[in-house]
Amino acid sequence: MSDIVLSASVRQNLLSLQSTADLLSTTQNRLATGKKVNTALDNPTNFFTAQSLDNRASDINNLLDGIGNGVQVLQAANTGITSLQKLVDTAKSIANQVLQSPVGYTSKANVDVTGTGTGTGTTVATDLNAGKLGGSVLTFKTSSGTLAVTIGSTFATGTGTATVKTLDQLNSVLASNGVAVTAALSSTADTLTFTSTNDAASQTITKSGTAPTGAGVDITAATATVGTVNAAVADPTSQTTRANLVSQYNAVIQQITTTAQDSSFNGVNLLNGDNLKLTFNETGKSTLNITGVTFDAAGLGLGSLTAGTDFLDSNSANSIITSLSNASSTLRSEASSLGSNLSVVQIRQDFSKSLINVLQTGSSNLTLADTNEEAANSQALSTRQSIAVSALALANQSQQSVLQLLR
Repeated sequence: MSDIVLSASVRQNLLSLQSTADLLSTTQNRLATGKKVNTALDNPTNFFTAQSLDNRASDINNLLDGIGNGVQVLQAANTGITSLQKLVDTAKSIANQVLQSPVGYTSKANVDVTGTGTGTGTTVATDLNAGKLGGSVLTFKTSSGTLAVTIGSTFATGTGTATVKTLDQLNSVLASNGVAVTAALSSTADTLTFTSTNDAASQTITKSGTAPTGAGVDITAATATVGTVNAAVADPTSQTTRANLVSQYNAVIQQITTTAQDSSFNGVNLLNGDNLKLTFNETGKSTLNITGVTFDAAGLGLGSLTAGTDFLDSNSANSIITSLSNASSTLRSEASSLGSNLSVVQIRQDFSKSLINVLQTGSSNLTLADTNEEAANSQALSTRQSIAVSALALANQSQQSVLQLLR
């Protein structure tokens, strides 16, 4: 307002008062917001640097939710494996009960082989060659190979062949070649009785000349006659007990499958073939890929059993126990892998939290105001403002004196 003329002293005091008011307004704004840099105009370098730090902290914080979910997915899988291990141990205990159950058969499969040679001596355990068994060639066929044994006056072995003189030599050769029968002298002259071994009491003995496909032995002979095969006779009481164990075992196997299928979190199941990908930084370059497995019964190499076919004898029970032991080893290996991945994810989770704190602290250091300092400044500026008002009043007194003269 150029029409109003102020003296130099008044103008100087007015300018000082305006400056103090501006500083007081800035200080009060800092106290109200808690920041010394509120806009880019306050300090462009600090403002944009702090904004960048805050943005990165926000991006990493958003990733923490996914990392947290990943931890729970791994925890769910680990819980599932722990339960699966217990179920496998339960199934193994059922199989072990089979080994402790009464023998499943009252008698094992057996057959007599009677010599038709020209020997005139008496066949005894120490000299099978003395009687009509002398010179006989016994052929044993299994699913894994063929063994031809000659009853002679010496002892010799070769690949798939042997010559024996005594009963002990014959049984030793049979055992070393995996032929699951034992030989014994029959009460009938010049006759050997071959009986299935105890561990596979349900195995069959045939005399067709064709190798069996499963656990069994085919016996043929030259210069000897193979008699009628007596099949193994099942014990009804024992087989009922074993059938009940089969039912219990199948129930556990079913639970293994359902437990694996239920070990999910938020729709991701590492035990049912799903994969998990976790991203640890805002650029997406730091990731962890976790490949899932299929740990239902089939995936662990296990399956349901059939009553009347499985658990019939110790041999079948031992086969199941071997499969269960392999499943346990597989579970322990995967548990170790999951534990390692879980440790990595938790470490990265803690790292991300710490990094967010570092970034936010750095941003705060660039923008936050020192409230103690700003409070002191506010007090000082209020005092200065009061003094400026008093000074302006004194500067106006000279003009007021002139006004008194004109009255």
